[in-house]
Amino acid sequence: AGIACLSQLSEDQLQSVEAIAMDMNAAYVKAAKQVIPLAEHKIVHDRFHVMQMATKAVDKVRRGEHRALIKQGDDRLSKTKYVWLTSHENLSTKQQEVFDATYDLQLQTGKAWAYKEMLRDLWSQSSAAAATAFFRDWYKRVIHTKLTPMKTVARSIKERLKNVVSYCTHKITNAVAEGMNSKIMSIKRRVGGFRNRQNFKTAIFFHCGGLNLYPQ
Repeated sequence: AGIACLSQLSEDQLQSVEAIAMDMNAAYVKAAKQVIPLAEHKIVHDRFHVMQMATKAVDKVRRGEHRALIKQGDDRLSKTKYVWLTSHENLSTKQQEVFDATYDLQLQTGKAWAYKEMLRDLWSQSSAAAATAFFRDWYKRVIHTKLTPMKTVARSIKERLKNVVSYCTHKITNAVAEGMNSKIMSIKRRVGGFRNRQNFKTAIFFHCGGLNLYPQ
């Protein structure tokens, strides 16, 4: 699908591509490399996708630690899932109180969350070189912990690091595309599906095509 989409671009358009944002899906990377000249130097792995990986890793740590604590009759992590998954600035007052009380217990979940939050600073670095140095320091800290899910994320980022820190050069993300995709899925859910692909395409153009439907 990725190759089919990119192949619709003309040769001049492909040559003029300066950067392309995507998640770390190997199929997307392969498609870009097959079609876009020098794609390896133009790929920018979406920062929100990388942070989503880190957030999921925090939740894996929480679930594992919660199971272990429950076996000991300890329910300190019960009903805390969303305080670890929600951006800190978006917590309600009550959630903030729960977070503060649980974080102060110095559990493995709290440590994983702290490393996840530290990683957010990678994208505010002044250059790709600075971001690389920042990541290497973060990686050393994480890789020597017992936080297996976080270490898995660290290794995944390290493997594609050049195309993660390239954000500092190109400053692009998948945000617009993700927003459009969300809108398209909303259209599909609203009508309970479409009888054929053409009807679906027509609905997408109608709602997302920026058409001027006012009487002239």
